[in-house]
Amino acid sequence: MNLNQQFLNNSLLSYIVILAVFIVTFLVKRLISRFFAKIIYTWIDKKNHSDLRKSHVHRLIIPIEQFLIYVVAIVALYELNFPIDWNIRLYKLTLQVVMDAVVKLFFIILFIRVCLRTLEFVAIILEEKAKLTKDQTDDQLVLFFRDFFKVILYIVGFLLILHYVFNENIGNLVTSLSIVGAAVALSMRESLENIIASFIIFFDKPFTIGDLVKVNNFTGTIEKIGLRSTRIRTQDKTYISVPNKQMVDNIVDNISLRTERKIELDLQLSVTTTASQLAAYSQYLQNEISQFKNLSSVQVYVSEAGKQCHVLHLECLVSMELAFEEFIALKEKINVRAIQYANDHAIQFATTV
Repeated sequence: MNLNQQFLNNSLLSYIVILAVFIVTFLVKRLISRFFAKIIYTWIDKKNHSDLRKSHVHRLIIPIEQFLIYVVAIVALYELNFPIDWNIRLYKLTLQVVMDAVVKLFFIILFIRVCLRTLEFVAIILEEKAKLTKDQTDDQLVLFFRDFFKVILYIVGFLLILHYVFNENIGNLVTSLSIVGAAVALSMRESLENIIASFIIFFDKPFTIGDLVKVNNFTGTIEKIGLRSTRIRTQDKTYISVPNKQMVDNIVDNISLRTERKIELDLQLSVTTTASQLAAYSQYLQNEISQFKNLSSVQVYVSEAGKQCHVLHLECLVSMELAFEEFIALKEKINVRAIQYANDHAIQFATTV
């Protein structure tokens, strides 16, 4: 067999060498992809947890394998001479130019895909590590910067395609689009403000994922803080999205950061209630409620005295360590004690206010 025999402007030896390179690459691609995935994992997680590595490393293996095979294919095929008989003209481009552009397009797509999978892989590992801590801030930072860098990678991929596939000068393109960009920026002013607000939320930390907040007459738990909006699961179990700009500009009551809850009660008593009855009622509630556990700053006093009713005001503070169900039960107990005393001492409540 003559290895120097020409076939499509290339020797038979060249085809054999390229085929051998493909076979070797196909055999070792899994080892190489696992090696790179292990390096990335070890770099992210110094403790090198084997369980986490086994459960997440497969996310990188297939994209790295595909990218590796494609790179080898490009390098190998570029060593071959393009057949002259194939170099036909399609419109104003030759087939060789079209194929070269297609090769570059797939290379960029696979490269960005590997970068995205690597980003997701790193984010999953960091998210697993963040769950081991009590602080919720690191959890939301991982999710936020994962989405942020995804957008950056998509933009980079788009610019690379413009430059290497369509031969566009990115510098001139950015300059020519500056006026259009300014107009787009003005039209997307609210979106840009929401993005800036998201950074303010992350660095100022008025609330984090898992906090119970009240904003715009809605009360719920923060489930996600994104680039544009904050997602809240309300107490009615609905799922709402609040623009980050509103979360920054409006008054947000972070209920989770309260040190105590307040119990308030206004007893509207009939005007026939005597001063001695009011004093005795007030003293009874003061003594009775002060005996309850987890209470502080108990105050009972006559807040209003008028023609239609007398108002006996009660307020006290309850520790946030008390479960919400126990807080409701305690509030009910106080109300029942107040009603029971009124019934036992023939104190009438006001019927018209």
